[in-house]
Amino acid sequence: MPSLDLLDANVIVRYLVGDTPDLASRATSLIESNQQLYIPVVVLAEVGFVLTRVYQIDRVRVVDTLLDLLGRHNIDPFEITKDKAIEALQLCAPSARVSFADAMLWAVGNTNGCNIWTFDKRFPSIGIHVMEP
Repeated sequence: MPSLDLLDANVIVRYLVGDTPDLASRATSLIESNQQLYIPVVVLAEVGFVLTRVYQIDRVRVVDTLLDLLGRHNIDPFEITKDKAIEALQLCAPSARVSFADAMLWAVGNTNGCNIWTFDKRFPSIGIHVMEP
C-alpha cells in the first residue's frame, strides 16, 4: 500500500495564520504544491478549535477558511469524503452549538453507517443516540 502524506494541525495553522514567517513559508510551499495531501478528521477538528479559541477568529470565517482549504485540488480529508467533511464543517458555522470535534465525529459515523452514543444534546442529530445523563 502506498504511503499517504498527512498534514498536522501546526502546518495548517502556520499556513493559514502566517504568524511564524519561516514556518509559514515552508507550509505554504507544501500546501500550494501539486503534492497530494490529506487532512485527518482529528486535525480538522484541532485546527477549527485552535483558530477559534487560541486565535479568536470568528467561527464562520474559520469554517469558510477550512472549506477553501478543502477546495484545493491537492487536498483531501482522510477517513471521510470531501463532501462529508464540507457538510460537517457547515454544521459548525451557524453557532458554537456544534463543536468541530463533534462535527468530525458525526461525519465519520455518518460515512461509515455507525451509531454514535453521546450525552451531548447539542450533537448533530442525524444517526445519533442521546443518552440521558
